[in-house]
Amino acid sequence: MSGGEQRDGVDLTHLDEPLAPDIVATKRDLVDYLDAVADHILPVLADRPLTVLRTLRGQKPFVQKNIPKYAPDWVRTVPMWAESSKREIRYIVCDDRRTLLWLANQRAVEYHPALGLADNIYRPTHLVLDLDPPGSGDFSAVVAVAHLVRTALSNCGLSGVVKTSGSRGVHIFVPIDDHAPVDDVAAATRALAARAEALDPSIATTAFIVEDREGKVFVDATRSGGATVAAAYSPRLRPGLPVSFPVDWSELDHVTPSDFTVHTAIDALSGRTSWTDAMPAPQRLPADLIEQGHTIPVARVAAMHEGKRRAKARRERDASG
Repeated sequence: MSGGEQRDGVDLTHLDEPLAPDIVATKRDLVDYLDAVADHILPVLADRPLTVLRTLRGQKPFVQKNIPKYAPDWVRTVPMWAESSKREIRYIVCDDRRTLLWLANQRAVEYHPALGLADNIYRPTHLVLDLDPPGSGDFSAVVAVAHLVRTALSNCGLSGVVKTSGSRGVHIFVPIDDHAPVDDVAAATRALAARAEALDPSIATTAFIVEDREGKVFVDATRSGGATVAAAYSPRLRPGLPVSFPVDWSELDHVTPSDFTVHTAIDALSGRTSWTDAMPAPQRLPADLIEQGHTIPVARVAAMHEGKRRAKARRERDASG
């Protein structure tokens, strides 16, 4: 086998092949990185249904939810009904180093665990806000809005932790207890986004429709229910192979997403508290936050209705023009 070896009973093959044409990294780089951060990433992935992004030779990258038929029988799975495709999906649950190495050998580059655990995927353990930069990609603007979110959290007695998304934005995670049902968690997420926007609407927006964002940072409150989010320490399939990297609030002003890649993140981990250890204890969501959120329309539904309204208005203009 080309560039092959074995670790933890897993045969690793073709290690010296490039991961993708525009990615300056080999499969060995991916395997070595994930193996080195296993103690950090496994607690993030453990007991959660996992979606991965794979890149195979000569193929476009693809999302994989269902475990392949050739997977070893020791890979843990959890069956779940997929309403959209009307079939049962057997999700991989990555609880140990051996499974992580097997996934890396399958050229699984990105790791997107569910926000809920395997026994109840629809009960999120964290409230999550995803901050996306404007078209210019200005990360300093993202940082400024992240601080607004932190202030909004603090104002209602909550605290969270932050990581780079591995792309152009950041993810803010707020650990929550199991008191609030999923609809209330989604509502509280919308309310937090609205409160952050209200602190400085000149730089933050909750507008779901891209053309309505006016060059502002989008505070995305749609990550709830059965949603997934790129895991802390997960590589992202982008030039340079960046990783989603936890940072302290105090250093957020001094970093950029490109600082953390599969080539640099291992050294950057030295002396840092891990993502799971940095988490505050699970917190109860305030009743007024939930109540406010239920008055805010669900973004995707509102955007769909607005899209239909605008399309109808265009048709009427065209007909009268």
